[in-house]
Amino acid sequence: MALGPRLDLRTSQTLVISPQLQAAIKLLTLSNLELHAEIAAELDRNPLLELADDGEGGGADNGGNPDSENPPAAANNDPGDMDTELAADDGAHRADDLDIDYAEERFHQDSIADTGRAAEPSEDFSFDQIAADELTLAEVLERQAMRLSGADLAIALHIISLIDEAGYLTEPVEAIAGRLGMEPEAVEAVLAIVQGFEPTGVGARNLAECIALQAKEADRYDPCMAALIDNLDLVARGDLAQLRRLCSVDAEDLADMLRELRGYNPKPGLVHGGGRTVPVVPDIFVRRTAKGWTVELNSGTLPRLIVNRQYQARIAAHATHVGGNSGAAKAKPERQFLDSCVSQAHWLMKALDQRATTIMKVAMALVEEQAMFFEKGVSHLKPLTLKQIADTIEMHESTVSRVTSNKYLSCDRGVFELKYFFTTAIHSAGGGGDASAEAVRQRLKALIEGEEPLKPLSDDKLVELLKKDGYDLARRTVTKYREAMGIASSFDRRRRAVVKAA
Repeated sequence: MALGPRLDLRTSQTLVISPQLQAAIKLLTLSNLELHAEIAAELDRNPLLELADDGEGGGADNGGNPDSENPPAAANNDPGDMDTELAADDGAHRADDLDIDYAEERFHQDSIADTGRAAEPSEDFSFDQIAADELTLAEVLERQAMRLSGADLAIALHIISLIDEAGYLTEPVEAIAGRLGMEPEAVEAVLAIVQGFEPTGVGARNLAECIALQAKEADRYDPCMAALIDNLDLVARGDLAQLRRLCSVDAEDLADMLRELRGYNPKPGLVHGGGRTVPVVPDIFVRRTAKGWTVELNSGTLPRLIVNRQYQARIAAHATHVGGNSGAAKAKPERQFLDSCVSQAHWLMKALDQRATTIMKVAMALVEEQAMFFEKGVSHLKPLTLKQIADTIEMHESTVSRVTSNKYLSCDRGVFELKYFFTTAIHSAGGGGDASAEAVRQRLKALIEGEEPLKPLSDDKLVELLKKDGYDLARRTVTKYREAMGIASSFDRRRRAVVKAA
């Protein structure tokens, strides 16, 4: 057989994700506030896009209007498969179907079919109500360090950079001195100054030093308190008899010292938050009406976009004028830019409509499945999976997952992330219906909160009580749930109760 180059034809199937589809998927996963930022960036890039004002005139085209010039095409793909490639048609992109059949469903940002009126932004809400970012611990300490100068200021700023968010110094003095080329005594002297800054206790190297600094500030650091602080391990174990001997005090004095000890802050640095305050703004409102539960999108954070037809006409007329004067080559880039802006604007408005409709579908199915939660509370939260919702609304499971990411729902019981409503099932002890894992955790927490402090419930006892309530759980499952909620063991809870009662 001769060896040599040749040409072969093969057919194969590949999944191609176009840039428009990638953008549509990204829009679906964004919260309303994140979407607002994306739209603001698009407004900067596209001169034809504008935010619609109330009573907008006919010179603008609202992409969400069913009567607009370029209505979205009906989706011909499988409604359960979101990831369909966006195609270009005559220079104008049609939007990905995102599991939406436009032949049967339309969404308008000012009117949501079958769900009543769209959510009105609250008249009392103002972004001025969002608290300004707090100063970080480092910024607070650096401001206080400005009263120093020279080498002391340099050492102090370096020490502050090594203090963690809880207020503790993370490196030994010797290492700091070696790095700065200073004597350890000089670093220790500056550290003593930093430890005098507010909040009291900051700059400590361990818990005992942190508590001691606060006791000194309160003028309560006498020999008895010093002995107590030096033996915090005995306090943790609840060995009161040994503490009385070491501190040379009676039971009444020890009880007073323990109460005072509990008043000190073991993590003083957390007094100053630090970082940006991120507000949680609900994307969906669920309200009770005479006809049942109403699901509404938070339109207050969803800007409505329009195409400025007057500006488009001016650019088109200018391009035509230039082309008519034998300047076709010169006008071609302008026409291409204009076509690109119009196409992108139409695509974005249709994609936003599809996103809103998809979110509404998921939210309405979710409220229907968890109706008892909205009626009676978390104890009636049903086990639910993404696949159940996907099957109900005939969408792909990945679509439901994207919709429930970074989205929040507001109802009479508070604000919840959509992921909160998806929980695993716990088998019933009495053969009844399965219970939600979240409902079981809340019942477990209620049992522990209602126990006698000096007679805490063991995990085995909790298993018995939960079984009486109809929850069939293994002891290891109870332990896992308890630890996940940050609840100590029965031994630790009793020890803390003994110390508190002393």
